[in-house]
Amino acid sequence: MQIALAPMEGLVDEILRDVLTRVGGIDWCVTEFIRVCDRLLPETAYHKLAPELAEGALTRAGTPMRVQLLGSDPVCLADNAAFACSLGAPVIDLNFGCPAKTVNKSRGGAVLLKEPELLHAIVREVRRAVPAAIPVTAKMRLGFDSPDAAPECAQALAEGGAAQLVVHARTKVDGYKPPAHWEWVARVQDVVAVPVFANGEIWSVDDWRRCREISGAENIMLGRGLVSRPDLARQIAAARAGDEVLPMRWDELLPLLQDFWRQARRKLAPRYAPGRLKQWLAMLTRSYPEAVALFAEIRRENDCARIDALLNPLQPAS
Repeated sequence: MQIALAPMEGLVDEILRDVLTRVGGIDWCVTEFIRVCDRLLPETAYHKLAPELAEGALTRAGTPMRVQLLGSDPVCLADNAAFACSLGAPVIDLNFGCPAKTVNKSRGGAVLLKEPELLHAIVREVRRAVPAAIPVTAKMRLGFDSPDAAPECAQALAEGGAAQLVVHARTKVDGYKPPAHWEWVARVQDVVAVPVFANGEIWSVDDWRRCREISGAENIMLGRGLVSRPDLARQIAAARAGDEVLPMRWDELLPLLQDFWRQARRKLAPRYAPGRLKQWLAMLTRSYPEAVALFAEIRRENDCARIDALLNPLQPAS
């Protein structure tokens, strides 16, 4: 069994990858998508979204990081994939799941699920371009507006050379609305010989158990559920082994939240850093009553020094 951290654009950047992988239970993570249009991107484009490349493509906790590319031009994607490998990418992941309208309008992400032949061509060209020892993987949704072609799309990706598939168990039109249709993950597994990861609506250990029962998938990718409950991967890994670990307490999570804020302040301009803290804190309110109270204090505050003052008194005694 493997547990992966999902590549959520605009949310799971290198700071959150660092913090979440330090909690434990995550076997690998993926960058936010790197958009490829009609040219070979410069090295700076890769290091901006994947600074871990300078550290052996590992997070501070030692968790491997994959580089994800998004685009529709097979040759251009292949050239960029080869370049990413030369920079140290250990795995190239291809995005066929992004539901964003702006991305889909320019033939990126989930809209490509309308064209199984193009999916095959993209993976085939990327597979040919990168060194044989470096896997090529893919993330897909069930389809654009219907899941009926999901098996065909999965076959196209696997036959093109994808070594693993992550299946977000919703269509593009579904967006992020529940439920996730885990039964379609089982149908995908029936038609491909490569490992399949189930993704979507796993918020708890009980959700994981239901997902495994319905989908038959041993491997999972966690997204918003892990961001909202940072020890979810650790809890699931323990449950899979027949063990049980106590849920992470707020006083254990708080130092990570404070470190996240320090890193956000170093990386971002003062007018943007508070928004990043509020974004994660708002998601934590789903799991922690203490996050609800803290978010109420911070939600209208945009002065970094005052946010420092709100967070620092909450530092647990050493």
